[in-house]
Amino acid sequence: MCRDYVALDIETTGLRPEQDEIIEIGAVRYKEGVPVEIYSSLIKPNAVVSSRITEITGITNEMLKNERSCREVLWEFLAFVGDEDIIGHNIRFDYSFLKAHAYKQKKGFDNKAIDTLYLAKKLHPELESRALSAMCLHYGIINEHAHRAYDDAKACAELYEKMYNQFGETNTELFRAKVINYKVKKEESITNRQKFYLNDLMKYHKINLETPIDSLTKSDASRLIDKIILNYGRISF
Repeated sequence: MCRDYVALDIETTGLRPEQDEIIEIGAVRYKEGVPVEIYSSLIKPNAVVSSRITEITGITNEMLKNERSCREVLWEFLAFVGDEDIIGHNIRFDYSFLKAHAYKQKKGFDNKAIDTLYLAKKLHPELESRALSAMCLHYGIINEHAHRAYDDAKACAELYEKMYNQFGETNTELFRAKVINYKVKKEESITNRQKFYLNDLMKYHKINLETPIDSLTKSDASRLIDKIILNYGRISF
């Protein structure tokens, strides 16, 4: 049964792992069922955060403009997690984003996982909803900042511990971490035309890009170009 793990949560600009971006990562490391270490970081995306995402998470473009790039944060976070089992509520969503973005940085991410949403469905069929908010209400878990990565990760860990203490001894297999099968969809690399135009835009507006241009995908480059034009304007002669 899983007693040493990292409970995690991410916030993103959308629902597509290969195209949308991670804007926040939060995690709590547990040893023998006790929290021992935390991780929390915002991330500056290439794309503009939509008003809908801000409405859900409270994360604004202003909050992210001086944060680190996904590449820097992701390398740091993967080192934090190591080969620990991971836990999350609907963990496949978080896992798919982390794996897709690790793949872009030529990094692996294959940690085994436990899904507290799956556990809740199996162990509480009587409940109308097994959303994280509903499960927190059921178990009396206080989550003051729902839809922020660290707070949701912390709430998820507390939920796991509550369910483990109640059901763990009689449901050992449910509380065992398992492999998630997710294959990253390969994306086209940035085109030469995009590369030249992006370089021209950055020179014209005196912008420094933290992420190497050659590491961008075609869709990444398109979003970044749109963001620069929105914030700084087009090149005019």
